[in-house]
Amino acid sequence: MSSAEWVGKVAFITGAGTGIGFGIARAFSNAGMRLALSYRNEEQRARCTHWFEERGREAPLWIKLDVTDRDAFAAAADQVVDHFGKCHVLVNNAGVSVFGPTDEASYADYDWIMGVNFGGVVNGIVSFLPKIKASGEGGHVVNIASMAAYLSGPQAGIYTASKFAVRGLTECLRYNLVPYGIGVSLVCPALVATDAALSALKRPAAFAGSGFAPVDEAQIRQFATAFENGMDPLEAGEKIFRGMAENRGLIFTHPEFAEDFKDIYETSLAALPDEVAPPERLEVERMRRAANKAALEGAKIGLADLT
Repeated sequence: MSSAEWVGKVAFITGAGTGIGFGIARAFSNAGMRLALSYRNEEQRARCTHWFEERGREAPLWIKLDVTDRDAFAAAADQVVDHFGKCHVLVNNAGVSVFGPTDEASYADYDWIMGVNFGGVVNGIVSFLPKIKASGEGGHVVNIASMAAYLSGPQAGIYTASKFAVRGLTECLRYNLVPYGIGVSLVCPALVATDAALSALKRPAAFAGSGFAPVDEAQIRQFATAFENGMDPLEAGEKIFRGMAENRGLIFTHPEFAEDFKDIYETSLAALPDEVAPPERLEVERMRRAANKAALEGAKIGLADLT
């Protein structure tokens, strides 16, 4: 679809009261889309609402939502369709950024971070995909991951695991939705000027039993100053909109990672055994590649297509 074809389309964006989510909301509004936005606190909602009002834009439908609450997510999907009549776009953006040595993490750490960053995406897909399909007008699913979906490090093990999971789910989902005219994009932003680093200060009581050291607020706030050098959220949102309009399966917003990807490529190739694979295994992989290509051309692929 061209950019103009998105005018009037309805999008639901999670975590839209701040950061990248609000950047996406502004970019979508600038493109003429109609919006339903999830948020967590009233101060965020009031601040963001003012942006739409001062530009004479249609007021978004605001829905207070904890993305880990499956019943609330299902109710949000119903509310969006009741309000607009249909929904075309789902943007799974809400997430938490929590850091600490992975070897010290507790079950509570895993449950909280994975529950929001991966579970929230799952809840969005299960709740909204039937609505998007039902419109019969196609649409798009945009899952916001992170460069951590490709790049790992010593302080973000669970966060990285959650983003790797979002990446895998998104890449597979893209094959499934082509027959419905629904595109799927994986977005991997890097440093953006947001308050994401302060997630540890907002930890829910239900997940209080962290294996990490007690939060040092001064240290966290010092770390958060790095985000001041990040990309403007609206710039990220505009790049995400363009990628969606072009139906790109992978959207990178930042250019500064060529060195990392070169290293990933070379390391991966070097790790492959230097030997010839037997013909029967080569045929299995040929069929897999052919099935993937056919799926992207609109075929529904079943297990019979893989053997």
